[in-house]
Amino acid sequence: MAEIIEINQLGYKIDFLRKRNKDLKIVATNGCFDILHVGHVRSLQKAKSLGDLLVVGINSDASVKQIKGNNRPITSEKDRAEVLAALECVSIVSIFNEETAEKFLEIVKPDIYVKGEEYDIDNLPEAKTMKKLGGKIIQIPMIPGSSTTDIIEKIKKN
Repeated sequence: MAEIIEINQLGYKIDFLRKRNKDLKIVATNGCFDILHVGHVRSLQKAKSLGDLLVVGINSDASVKQIKGNNRPITSEKDRAEVLAALECVSIVSIFNEETAEKFLEIVKPDIYVKGEEYDIDNLPEAKTMKKLGGKIIQIPMIPGSSTTDIIEKIKKN
C-alpha cells in the first residue's frame, strides 16, 4: 500500500527519496478522484509506467466543492486517499487544498506531470510551474464514458 503523506511533510519525503536515489524519475498527477473508475485506474497505471515513483495529489473536500459544486465530493478526502493508496501503481498520495496543483507540483518537483488529453495544455495553470521546474507534461488518452460525472448521471437516471 502506498503512503498517505500530509502535504506539509511531502517535500521532506521527496527530498529523502531523491537523496537515496539520484536517478529516481518521479511522475506526478492529480485530480479529485471522487468515484474511482476504470479511466482513473488505467491513467494511473500509464502514469506509473513513465517513471519509478507515482505521486498522486488529490483535491481536498473543500477544493472539490469549489470546483464541482456543493453536491460534491461524494466520497471523503480520507476515503479517496485510502482507495488510491491501495492501488499497486501509486507510490505516494497527498491531499492539497487548492483548486489547482501548482503548489503540489512545486513541492514534488516531478520529472513528468501527467494529465488527460481532455485538458488544453496551453491553458493549464500547472504548465507554467512545470516549465519553471524543467519537467515535462505528458497527456494520456481518456477512456470514453468513464468520468465520475457520467457515472453520477447514470445512477440518477436509474
